[in-house]
Amino acid sequence: IPFCSTFAVFAGRCFEQIRNGVCYSHNNVKLGFTHAGITVGEDGGSHQAIEDLALMRSLPGMTVIVPCDANECRQAVRAAAEIDGPVYLRLARLPTTIFPEAPFTVGKGRVMREGRDAVLFCCGIMVEVCLDAAEQLARKGIEAAVVNLHTVKPIDRELILRYAGQGGKLFTVEEHSVIGGLGDAVGAVLTEAGGYRLTRLGIQDRFGQSGKPMDVLREYGLCADQIADAVTR
Repeated sequence: IPFCSTFAVFAGRCFEQIRNGVCYSHNNVKLGFTHAGITVGEDGGSHQAIEDLALMRSLPGMTVIVPCDANECRQAVRAAAEIDGPVYLRLARLPTTIFPEAPFTVGKGRVMREGRDAVLFCCGIMVEVCLDAAEQLARKGIEAAVVNLHTVKPIDRELILRYAGQGGKLFTVEEHSVIGGLGDAVGAVLTEAGGYRLTRLGIQDRFGQSGKPMDVLREYGLCADQIADAVTR
């Protein structure tokens, strides 16, 4: 089973080959693309992939997975090998906290923290950041659930609607453009169900820029305290 790897920003460079050489003929190829998002840091906007999820989600038959840590990454690679067809694995550059291993099923999200006042739907390295934000919110008396949607396609519609139905404020948080990424995937589910309002936190129609990873996250409003402030507002 071929596993291909490069920087996630090059998903655009080889998009035609992925579209026609892999997805159109439904070939059993896995794409493990790394250094995704703005936390690539000093490499700057030319190398910070903020649109790769939008590209990969648009391809018929493509499964899209964004692991949050080393354990989930290992599980995702094994799960990808079991799928007969193309899979895109979006991987980060930064080291992250390693969470206790939990059951992993493609297409099924994982609840990291319970809460009824707000729900933070997230994936990848934003899971850790959202857990930090939820801790800050708890100190203000706001209980926020953190839901790890590691599979962006197919999205866990049932889990999204279950937590949306609890009546709390709904947010998506992603290290990706809010156009075409996790926010749009969750938003489509909520729009079809009707009656929900979603706030999408992520890259707001901008390119990345060079800087220390945490400084860049702060510039784009994606640090834990900034997420907590957005929920509070």
